Order: sequence, then C-alpha cells, then structure tokens
Amino acid sequence: MRDYYEILGMERSASQEQIKKAYRKLALQYHPDRNPGDTAAEDKFKEAAQAYEVLSDPAKRQRYDQFGHAGVQGGASGGQAGFHDINDIFSAFSDIFGSGGSIFDDMFGGRSGGRGRQQGRPGNDLRIKLPLTLEEIAEGVEKKIKVRKSIECETCDGRGAEDPEKGFESCGTCQGVGEVRQVSRSVFGQFVNVQPCPSCRGEGRILRTPCESCAGEGRQKGEETINITVPAGVLEGHYLTLRGAGNAGQRGGSSGDLRVEIEERRHDEFTREGLDVYHELYISFPDATLGTEVEVPTLKGRARLQIDAGIQSGKILRMRERGLPDIESGRKGDQMVRVHVWTPTGLTDEEMEILEKWKEASSFEPDPDSLGDRKGFFSRVKDVFS
Repeated sequence: MRDYYEILGMERSASQEQIKKAYRKLALQYHPDRNPGDTAAEDKFKEAAQAYEVLSDPAKRQRYDQFGHAGVQGGASGGQAGFHDINDIFSAFSDIFGSGGSIFDDMFGGRSGGRGRQQGRPGNDLRIKLPLTLEEIAEGVEKKIKVRKSIECETCDGRGAEDPEKGFESCGTCQGVGEVRQVSRSVFGQFVNVQPCPSCRGEGRILRTPCESCAGEGRQKGEETINITVPAGVLEGHYLTLRGAGNAGQRGGSSGDLRVEIEERRHDEFTREGLDVYHELYISFPDATLGTEVEVPTLKGRARLQIDAGIQSGKILRMRERGLPDIESGRKGDQMVRVHVWTPTGLTDEEMEILEKWKEASSFEPDPDSLGDRKGFFSRVKDVFS
C-alpha cells in the first residue's frame, strides 16, 4: 500500500490546508465526470480520497504518522474502513465537492440535485480511558466495557415522534429541503450563500407529536456494553476510535464516535522503557559469589535464569525477545534483569566472627580491573518455563 503523503505529493510537515489543496487538485484531475469509463482514473480518485480521509483528520494523521497503515486500518485500531463506492466519497467530503456531489458544482456555483435534508442531528463524540496491564499490552486483548451515554429511545426507535409517519410535517420555510439559499449579484458575478434552515435546523421537517418517553429527542440516558479489540504493543496515550459508538444522535441522526485512550497500569514486577521491560532481581552474597539458578517472572509466566559465579551488583542480564512487541512491525523488545547483591543486616555473633576472619583475605579486596578479563562473566539465560 502506497504512502498517503506520497499519494498526495506532500511532505510529512505539510499543513492541513496544503493537504486539502493537494487532494482537491487530484480529485479534479481524476474525477469520474472528467474521466468517464476510465477505471484507472477512478482507482486513483479513490486512492487519493482514502489518503485524504486519514490525513485531513488530525487524530488519524497522528496515528498514521506513528504506526503507518497499521495504525489506521481495521476495527481494532478504529481506523477508516475505506470507500467502496464513489458516492461514499461524495458524502464524506461534501465540503470539497460541493453540496450536490459533483466537483463542478462548487467550481461554477451550480447544483445537481441538492444536498438533501439531514436526518436528525448527529450525536457527540465520547472519550474514555482504558487501563491495561503490561501482560495485556504484550499479547493484545479483547475488553468489554460499560459506557454511560445517550442511547436510542426504545419507545420511538430513536425517531423522536410518537407516530413516525404522522409525527412530522414538511418545513414551510425551506419546503423540506433543509437549507435556504440567498442569491446576490455584483459586478463580479452571482454569489450563492447556502445555509441550514433556521426553522428546522437542516432536517427539512418539523416535529408535531413528540414521543413522551424522550420528549422528542429520540434518545435517552443509558448504558451500553461495548467490545474493544486492543492490538498488541500499544503505548500509553495511544487511542482507538470506534465509529458510531458515541452518543446517539437526535431523531435518527448519526451517532458520535467513541475515543478510547490507552492507560498503562503500574506493574509490581516490571518497569517499561520503550519495547524493553526491566525487572529488579535481588540475590544473596553467597549466591553472587558461588553462582546459582533463580526463577524470575516474565510477561508470559516464569523462567529459569542462570547466575554465574562472581556476578557484580548492578549487572544487567538480557532475556532476548521477552519484552513488548512493536505495534507496526511486530518486532519484540527484551527483558532486562538488573542484579542487586543484597548486603545482610542483623548478623549473629557467629556470622560476624566468620566475616571478620574473611575481611583481610585478598579475595575480598575490590579489583574492578579484573572484571574485564573474566571468562564467562555474562550469565546465560535458560528460557525454560515452569
């Protein structure tokens, strides 16, 4: 799949206005009205529309800049679903193509059939936070959450009228069109100003018998259980956009979106640095001196780790590919085990006596220079799960 910036001929630093102009230029060039029967032009028209659909939305553009195509595709990431029909593009970008769906309408002030009335008013978007553990982030997870929001009225099926067929009448101001037009002339030509009808607010109809349950709103306060698919490797602050999962619209209007922001829970065993996770391991002085095998936690369970004799406090051991995956490439980070040699306290008299005898031994004299010549100083990892 081609890079969206490349499709529009834009640098990544391009402003929103530059992106809009670039898309408008391509849309004019490959518009079906100018290229009747040309399937190649239609494909380029759709390709440019898909690129613009992502880059014109600041939230989608940020996700695309971070993760590429993987960040804006599929239901898991809440990305765009693509355009299956030319009319989808006209509907989505009416500000580009003009109110009638033809790009030439906007250029010459004409109109090929009108925008048509809006069905109700759209609902507002919602934003929630979703706390996740590192284990959930490592593997990806399916979550079911309850969201309090506006939902469709069950009594009137979201239409707002007591009787859907007789509860509305055509707006007398706009004659059911949903918009009013004002035409003015000057020495520069004719100007047409199109605005939503002030009487019906763009619906083209007036409510006469409102539903008693929702007072004509077509929606009520309620709660809905929503399924969320979280891909592996998300970061704190990433978000998923679920189309149509926000507040229900008024009287049949489209629902808003639900934005789910990822929040990383504090972990008892690990801290995260990018794709790597760190674990603090404490061992006794005898184990550090003689070597030992220990069991350590990982994001997938527990594993055995070999500690070589003579390991020094502060040494970091690497367990390869035991960290978190990259959301785009799938490459995995490592688990880093930082070793701390525990200094005992509260020794008995007998233990103190033994240490006093060893105190003057040459083996106990610090010799940092010798560490570089140690063979087998780096510990080996045994990836054997219990």
